Amino acid sequence: MKLYIYDHCPFCVKARMIFGLKNLPVTEVVLLNDDVQTPMRMIGQKMVPILEHDGRFMGESMDIIAHVDAMDGHPVLTGPTRPGIGQWMRDGQQAYIRLILPRFAAAPFAEFATTGARLYFIENKEAMIGPFGTCLAESDTLRTSTNTALDQLASLIKSPQAVNGTLSTDDIHLFAHLRSLTLVAGLDWPAPVRAYCQHMSQATGIPLLDHMAG
Repeated sequence: MKLYIYDHCPFCVKARMIFGLKNLPVTEVVLLNDDVQTPMRMIGQKMVPILEHDGRFMGESMDIIAHVDAMDGHPVLTGPTRPGIGQWMRDGQQAYIRLILPRFAAAPFAEFATTGARLYFIENKEAMIGPFGTCLAESDTLRTSTNTALDQLASLIKSPQAVNGTLSTDDIHLFAHLRSLTLVAGLDWPAPVRAYCQHMSQATGIPLLDHMAG
């Protein structure tokens, strides 16, 4: 199996997680961010992740996860979900986006290996949220609100092994979200949240981004 991704992309992180959790081999292929032709040829739109399996291509991260988790008849995402986990992510979404997108654009991800690929990302995302410079100027305020949210999350985490005690799709969404935030320097990580991130990183084989935080 091959999985076409961008390293920064939270949706790609979600799809990558299921392979790590199930200890299944997969070849990850990082596409340049301005490569429109390849995903269009595979699934008819510029979107990743894309799973290539037995000559077929599948998009949509949660569809890929469901497919891979069910392949051997022994799914690992068997736990319940809690409305509070999704609500926590929705409540912090505006600050999250304004913190992570400018930092994605500046970081040394493989999908931005060319100037054209990096500029493609910047132009598209600035069209969504405004100039990155404005977002970066708001960093102190955005960090403060995110630190408050991380404190609230700490009380929701039941175990470092699974936010609800048993692995579920909540873990897929939450770890992808938190992994992006590890790119933001100056956040205060409560011990339960940090332990959760570190365990999920180890369990999935997906590195956190602290080493390039800015």
